[in-house]
Amino acid sequence: MRIAFLLAVVCLLVGCDSRFDTFQPNDVFSLALAKTRSTSTELASRDTSRVVEDLYGTPDEPLWPVSQAAKSPLSDERNLLRSSGPVSSEKDGTHLGLFREHCVTCHALEGSGAGPASVFQNPYPRDFRHGVFKWKSTERGQKPTRRDLRELLIKGIPGTAMPSFALLDPDDLDALVDYVIFLSTRGEVERRMIAAAIDELDYSETSPAKGLILSSQSDTEGGQVVQEVMDRVHKDWEEANSHEVAVPSFAELSGEQLAASVARGSDFFHGQVANCAGCHGPGGDGSLPTLDYDDWTKEYTTRIGLTPSDREAMKPFRDAGALRPRKIAPRTLRDGVFHGGGDSASLYRRITQGIAGTPMPAVEVVSEPNGKGLTTEQIWDLVRYVQQLSTSP
Repeated sequence: MRIAFLLAVVCLLVGCDSRFDTFQPNDVFSLALAKTRSTSTELASRDTSRVVEDLYGTPDEPLWPVSQAAKSPLSDERNLLRSSGPVSSEKDGTHLGLFREHCVTCHALEGSGAGPASVFQNPYPRDFRHGVFKWKSTERGQKPTRRDLRELLIKGIPGTAMPSFALLDPDDLDALVDYVIFLSTRGEVERRMIAAAIDELDYSETSPAKGLILSSQSDTEGGQVVQEVMDRVHKDWEEANSHEVAVPSFAELSGEQLAASVARGSDFFHGQVANCAGCHGPGGDGSLPTLDYDDWTKEYTTRIGLTPSDREAMKPFRDAGALRPRKIAPRTLRDGVFHGGGDSASLYRRITQGIAGTPMPAVEVVSEPNGKGLTTEQIWDLVRYVQQLSTSP
């Protein structure tokens, strides 16, 4: 009953059946960029918003721009139209406004992760606009595959407020995947375009020369820079499948063999190479204090020389829409709840790739033991140890 009441209130605040003329600009990133570049980003942000709307449309009428680098559109335009706009249904039962119906409460209209319910959640909902995703099958610095995003929708993220949408129609799931890719692509292009305007096109407190002004047309230098930014982001998404991390075969052990593997894994967990205990605690209980933050928070705090607990320093960013900085907490491994899945393949990828956007590092895979990384078999020993932590008394 409480959840239903909260959702009703949120819909009144957000307007699930309302129309919106434009996406909100990424003012938090603009402020952080202004700090690092020691110049005003107001004009760059204004022109970027204009060009991004020309290319990607509005919350009610999204567009998918043509990218010279991508062989085909990353999203189906029909799915974009189904996911965007106010919540409604057609006569044949087709649902419209899917993102606003299921996702906007937490992730916000533009995918910033600062929706009305976000302040009640820990961890915060994902900000898609960075183009960085934690739980995926690809290498750390690469985009997730469509299958990764679809599985997250189906399974949810255990231990967080992200629920499972397994009961949605498969076509609705595909449409939401397309729309998440759309919001992430649009948001990352926006971020990169503002930075390029400052770094490459002489934007500052005054507008640059006419030919350097950001444009959705590629017949000027400013337009060419826009096209290059867009092509880079679109191509990264298109190539995601080619960056999947191959998981070697995993032998199911029992008895003395399993006990020996778990014992070796314990040594690696507490040893200097993997040093998992350094963050997760000697017993994997997450009891060690942490003073670190994730990359989404660091962007407007420590990376620009600001202290997250300094309310005065944070006020401009909070006013611009930033969520209150929270320290990141290493996972408590003993409770058996793994945000990205506790199966062997997921844990292997997490150990060998780390977790994008967080301080969780990767362990190097080596062919022979050398004191600098772990072999595949040693990583499997570590996986078995982590898995048995949650089954120990």
